[in-house]
Amino acid sequence: MLPTDRKIVSDVIKSPQDLVTVTPAATVAEVSALMTKRHIGAILVLEKGKLAGIFTERDALTRVLAKGIDPVAIEVGKVMTRNPDTIQPTESVQTALDLMAERGYRHLPVIDDGTLYGIISIRDLYRSVKQQMEEDILLLAEMLIQS
Repeated sequence: MLPTDRKIVSDVIKSPQDLVTVTPAATVAEVSALMTKRHIGAILVLEKGKLAGIFTERDALTRVLAKGIDPVAIEVGKVMTRNPDTIQPTESVQTALDLMAERGYRHLPVIDDGTLYGIISIRDLYRSVKQQMEEDILLLAEMLIQS
């Protein structure tokens, strides 16, 4: 299998993710502290159980800090990326990489028919491609040794 043919759920997200989500009413300061504690660069914002947006490190920098807005006083719902693009769990790593490169994303929510599966990062995709390439190299080496 080509490394980029891997599927989002099963090859990249192998088990249920311990998803961290917030509501739009959470402050940017609260969300930033949570992201720092969990070592994550993006967090999904849910409203009534549905994806309303995504808040990323880039959002904090460009929409809050660079504009001099007090992160303690602003709700994440006012500065998040609303209605973010998503990817389906059956899509390929290549599709995710292409979308991320084209639109400048580093994180994508994974959703199918309203069901939230998780979130993938460029780092997750890198690991998946790297793992497949390593497996392919080992397989080729074994084939060369046997011939």
